[in-house]
Amino acid sequence: MNLAHVITISDGASHGKREDKSGPALVGILYANQYDVTGPEVVPDERDRIAAAITKAADGGSNLVITTGGTGLGPRDVTPQATATVIDYDVPGITELMRRAGLESTPMAALTRGIAGVRGQTLVINVPGSPKGAMQSLEAVMPVLEHALALLRGDTKHE
Repeated sequence: MNLAHVITISDGASHGKREDKSGPALVGILYANQYDVTGPEVVPDERDRIAAAITKAADGGSNLVITTGGTGLGPRDVTPQATATVIDYDVPGITELMRRAGLESTPMAALTRGIAGVRGQTLVINVPGSPKGAMQSLEAVMPVLEHALALLRGDTKHE
C-alpha cells in the first residue's frame, strides 16, 4: 500500500488563526482511494520550513507528498520555490492535468504556480490552498498516481 503525507502551508492555520480545511479534505480523498495517510501537517509560508517538511516526509518513507497552499502570486506564496529546491526532477504533465481541471471551473486556475516532481522514489505535488482547488487538483491526477508510484518503485513493465 502507498503511504501519502499531506502538508498544509498556511501562515494563518499554522498560527491557529484559521482552520485548515484543505488538508483534511485531501486526507479524505486519499483514504477513499486506499492510501495510508499521515497529516495534515501544518507549516507556515516559509521556504525552509516547507522544504524541511517535504524532505522529512519523502525521506521518511512516504511514496506521495501532497502540499496545499502557497501556490499563488502573493508575496508569501513560496511553496513552488521551496519544492524546487528539494526535488530531483519535475513532472510537468501532472500540473498540466491539474490546471486543465481547474480551468473548467475558473479562469483563476491559470494563476496557480504549483509544481510536481520526484525526490528519490517519492512523488511531490503542490496543489492550491483553497479546499475546492485542492480537491479538484488531487482528483484530476488520481487516475495516474498509482502508475506513477509503481514506476518510481521500479515496476516499469508495460502491458
